[in-house]
Amino acid sequence: MKKLSFLINNVILGKNLIESDIDVVVLAELTPKVRNLWTPPPSPAATAAFTHQRPDVGMIRIGVEFCRVINPVPVHHQKESSHFALMTCESRILISSSTIASTISYALRIFNHVNNPTIFLFNTLIASSLARKGDDQTNFALVLYTRILTQTTLIPNSYTYPSLFKACSLQPWLQHGRALHAHVLKFLKPPYDHFVQASLLNFYSKCGELGVSRFLFDQIIGPDLASWNSILAAYAHNNSVYYESNLDNVYDSSSLQLEVLLLFSQMQKSLTCPNEVSLVALISACADLGALSQGIWAHSYVHRNGLKLNRFVGTALITMYANCGRLDFAWQLFARLLERDTYCYNAMLRGLAVHGLGLEALDLFKKMDLEGLVPDDVTLLVIMCACSNVGLVDQGCKIFESMKENYGIEPKLEHYGTLVDLFGRAGRVKEAEEIVQTIPVKPNAVLWRSLLGAARVHGNLEVGESALKQLIRLEPETSGNYVLLSNMYASLNRWDDVKNVRKLMKDHGIDKTPGSSIVDVDGAMHEFLIGDKTHPEAKWIYLGHWAINSAISLFIPYVKLDEMHRRLQEHGHKSGTREILFDIEEEEKEDALSYHSERLAIAYALIASDSCAPIRIIKNLRVCNDCHTATKLISRIYEREIIVRDRSRFHHFRNGTCSCLDYW
Repeated sequence: MKKLSFLINNVILGKNLIESDIDVVVLAELTPKVRNLWTPPPSPAATAAFTHQRPDVGMIRIGVEFCRVINPVPVHHQKESSHFALMTCESRILISSSTIASTISYALRIFNHVNNPTIFLFNTLIASSLARKGDDQTNFALVLYTRILTQTTLIPNSYTYPSLFKACSLQPWLQHGRALHAHVLKFLKPPYDHFVQASLLNFYSKCGELGVSRFLFDQIIGPDLASWNSILAAYAHNNSVYYESNLDNVYDSSSLQLEVLLLFSQMQKSLTCPNEVSLVALISACADLGALSQGIWAHSYVHRNGLKLNRFVGTALITMYANCGRLDFAWQLFARLLERDTYCYNAMLRGLAVHGLGLEALDLFKKMDLEGLVPDDVTLLVIMCACSNVGLVDQGCKIFESMKENYGIEPKLEHYGTLVDLFGRAGRVKEAEEIVQTIPVKPNAVLWRSLLGAARVHGNLEVGESALKQLIRLEPETSGNYVLLSNMYASLNRWDDVKNVRKLMKDHGIDKTPGSSIVDVDGAMHEFLIGDKTHPEAKWIYLGHWAINSAISLFIPYVKLDEMHRRLQEHGHKSGTREILFDIEEEEKEDALSYHSERLAIAYALIASDSCAPIRIIKNLRVCNDCHTATKLISRIYEREIIVRDRSRFHHFRNGTCSCLDYW
C-alpha cells in the first residue's frame, strides 16, 4: 500500500515514471482480488470456443471488443448486423458487462484487450469502479488514473475528476484528493465545469476545510443547482467546530446553520430552483437551530412546488420537528411516509429518546424489527440513550449485549459512553467507573466526562477527581470539565478547592463557556447570554412594562425579572445556591441565578409572545438544578407551556411538572 501511495503521489506530482515501472508496482501492490482482474489476452482456442456458443446480448457486447482486438468477423455474423459490429460504444460494453457480474471483473477483462483506450473509456471504467464504496475500489480507480497520466496521447478531462474526488474524501485518501486538485489546475482550463467545481466543494467540506469550500464557491460565476447544493450541504452537515490555518477564524455550529438559511435565500434570488437535495440541507439547518417557523415553511415549500417527499426529505423533516419540540408533528409525518428505511426509524427513535419517551422508543424498535429492517450501530445507540434518559438500566444493558450476539455489531466508543451514562444516571457510579477502566478500547474524553457528570450528580468526589485528571490530560482546554468539578466542590462548600480549580483554569488560559439561550418569538430567534443587556428590547426585560393602575391612574414600572422572582418566592421557591461558584452571600447567589440566560429568555417571551403560545427555548448548556425547579413553577404561575432543549435532551414544563420527571 505504501509503494502504491508513493507511486500515485509521484505521478500526480508530475515526476516521470515509465510504464513498465508502473506495471511492476501495480501488480505487486494491488490486492489479490483486484490483481486477478489483470488477465492476459485470450488464446485462439478460447476465442474459437466463444464463437461457437449461442450468444446472448451481454456476450455479444463483450465479444465485440474481443473481436475488435483479434478477429471481428465471427461476431459480426452471429449478430447478423454490420451496424452493431461497427459500433465501438466502449462505455456501453463496459457497463453491460459489469452489470452481468455485479463486479468490474468482466469490464476490466475487456478493457485489457482494447488497443489505445480513449479517455472516455478510462473515465467510464473509473466511474463504474467507484460505484461501490471501499478501499479496493478507490485503490483501483487511482491506478487507472496513473495509467492515464502515463499515456502520452491522453489528457484527463472534466469527466475524470468528479468520481475521484468523491472517492478521496475519506481517509486514507485525503492527500490524493488534494494532489488531484493540483492536477485540475494543471490539465483543465478555466472556466471549470460545474460538476468539477461541485466535487471540489464536497471534497473540501468532507475534509473539514469549510473555508476552502466557500472560497471555491465564491469563485463560481453563476453557480448551477449542483454547486448550490454542494455548498448548502457543506454548511448543513458540518456540525462540529472547524479550525482553518488562521486559528482565530472559527465556525461554530449555529453560525454554520444560519449561513445555510442565508445561502438558500441567495439561491432563490438567483432564480435557481431548489430540489429535494437543497431542501434536505435547509431542513437540517432548521433542525440544528431549532427554527420551527422556518422548518414549517420548508415543509410547505416541498408541497407547494411538487417536490417528492422521499425518505431523505422525510427523515430530515422528522429530525427537524423532533429537534424543535414538535414530536407530535414528527409522529404524524413518520406514520404517513410511504417508504421508511433504517435512517428514517433512527430519526424517529432519536426524537423519542431526547424527549424522554424511552418506553415508546422500545416499542418502535420492536415494530422496526417486525418490518424486517435491520438496525445499525446508530439505531442501537439511540435506543440505549432512550433507556438512559428514563432510567431503564436493565433494558439498556440488554440492548448493549445484543449488539454482537444478535446483530454482529461491534460496540464503538459511543456505545460504551452511553453505557457509562446509563449506570451513572442511575447512581451506580462505581459500576460506571469499572466500565471505563475495563473496556477493550482506549477511553476518550466523552466517557470520562460522562463519568464526571455522574459523579457530580451523585456527589462521588473521589470518582469526580479521578475523571477530571484524565480529562485535563485529554482535553486541557475544555472549560466544561473544570466547571463540573468546581460545581461539585461548591456544593460541598469547599471554597478553597473551588479557587484552586479556577486558578488552574486561569493558568491554562481557559474561560468558562457562557450560557446562552435562544427563544423563538413569532418566528424570530432571540439570543440571550447570562446577565445579557445587549438585546434591543432589554429595557422591557429589566425595566418591565408600563401598566395602568386602575386605582390611582399612574404608570408604574414593573421589573419583569423581579416580578418573576417575587412570584416564585410567593409560591415557596427557594433558590438552589449550592452550585454557585463564588463564596458570596446567599442573597447575592439568588440574584446571580435570576440572571441566567434561560430566565432572561423566559422573561422576554412572557412580555413579547402571545399568552397562549408555548415558549420554546434552546440552551447551549445543561439546565442547572435551580433553573429547572424555577421553570416548573413559572409554567404553573403564568399558565404557559415552556419547552427547553438543552445540550442533551428536551424538558417539557407544564402545570408545574417536567417531562423528565426530574431524572436528567
